[in-house]
Amino acid sequence: MARAVSTQQKTINTVLAWAIGLLIFFPILWTILTSFKTEAQAINDPPLFLFFDWTLENYAIVQERSDYMRFLWNSVIIAGGSTIVGIIIAVPAAWSMAFVPSKRTKDILLWMLSTKMLPAVGVLYPINLIFIQLGLLDTRTGLVIIMMLINLPIIVWMLYTYFREIPGEILEAARMDGAGLRDEILYVLTPMAIPGIASTILLNFILAWNEAFWTLNLTAAKAGPLTAFIASYSSPEGLFFAKLSAASTMAIAPILILGWFSQKQLVRGLTFGAVK
Repeated sequence: MARAVSTQQKTINTVLAWAIGLLIFFPILWTILTSFKTEAQAINDPPLFLFFDWTLENYAIVQERSDYMRFLWNSVIIAGGSTIVGIIIAVPAAWSMAFVPSKRTKDILLWMLSTKMLPAVGVLYPINLIFIQLGLLDTRTGLVIIMMLINLPIIVWMLYTYFREIPGEILEAARMDGAGLRDEILYVLTPMAIPGIASTILLNFILAWNEAFWTLNLTAAKAGPLTAFIASYSSPEGLFFAKLSAASTMAIAPILILGWFSQKQLVRGLTFGAVK
């Protein structure tokens, strides 16, 4: 009887998981399908799901109108650069908080996390002025810096959580064997925390890739990433849903492919240390 109840509960959980997964994925699926419709089909009432005249016209128009590869390259540099710089700063910061904590360590961590609660628009004007004075407006360097700063609290928190799961005795043994601070972090701590560091890198890359507020407000023509590429298909004449969907599909495709191939590593890293 208990086994039957367990099997039934497992089936219910599986069905619920699939239902929630499909519900979350449906907007992405609808965007992809809409990208293959004509503008008339895209606004048809009732909506057309699978039975419509499939076309690649929207993708051709998007390619002709915009330099997709330039936007893609900007996104790769901005997301990749901010992730690399953020990890370089966050690893020693998380190490010091995890293994050499002070009385104010938790307060510092909470303060860092609280900065994420600040509405971005509240600091847009002063940051805009700073960027103008430093010549960073509409530059990839400026966006790398701002992306790194807004995601740094999350990176530090995640790495701190992972590092806390590593026994401090291992690092003490390394010190007794003559390992210096650099060797301790590079050759002892980092290899042991690879799953956690990898998941942090992936998550930060995705967050930087998807960021729209700062990219739209701090760029114009030169450094615009794929979020600016998508926004360019909103015009005073209205929204061209089919072309907008094609642009959106082209923008999210690289990160979807990356997420698909790295999902095991991401899940492994996010659950790192959960089971002793």
